[in-house]
Amino acid sequence: MSRVVLVTGGNRGIGAAIAAAFKAGGDQVAVTSRHGEVEGFFTVPCDVTSSEDVDAAFATVEAELGPVEVLVANAGITADTLLLSMKEDAWDRVLDTNLSGAYRVAKRATSKMIRARKGRIILVSSVVALTGSAGQTNYAASKAGMVGFARSLAREIGGRGVTVNVVAPGFVESDMTAALSESRRAEILEAVPLKRMATPEEVAASVVWLASEAAGYVTGAVIPVDGGLGMGH
Repeated sequence: MSRVVLVTGGNRGIGAAIAAAFKAGGDQVAVTSRHGEVEGFFTVPCDVTSSEDVDAAFATVEAELGPVEVLVANAGITADTLLLSMKEDAWDRVLDTNLSGAYRVAKRATSKMIRARKGRIILVSSVVALTGSAGQTNYAASKAGMVGFARSLAREIGGRGVTVNVVAPGFVESDMTAALSESRRAEILEAVPLKRMATPEEVAASVVWLASEAAGYVTGAVIPVDGGLGMGH
């Protein structure tokens, strides 16, 4: 059956691939974007650091498509630098967007899912949440926080038929990784057992599965899509 799916940060990269995968499966897909319309999708402007923006985005989706039945919290940013050089603003911006942004959208979605006694919440984290990454203390902290948040929320609302899970991608082919030097790419790939980067579509496939009936008994899980990079974490 067609469901209403909302993907935050669905205008590019992993978010765009997730939105496309749900649309291909017949769902009604809305995406949030800070950069204008996303062709082929119902687009709502939203800055996830603003509770007012989040509420307005959900209200628009609910009015046009219906209550959100699948939420994918994907919006995120980086501001990489070593801790000794990191300004407090860089810490605050990354935590506010990545972790508090997930809190805001999940909180807004939860009440209607609980009333309907069904729903799927999927947070897009990262392999660095559990392995760490030099120069990314802010990003890793925000992504690790998603795991504790998701597992706590899963315990709170699981009895109402709502699952909460995390997907943790590793290195993914994207504009950002395409800009890496050949030596840096080779260094990364050497650490990945599968010796290649993921495609955005491979990450999307795991998200779609977690939202499916087949994953109805999966909650509080962290699903790595990292080629084995974070093995055992």
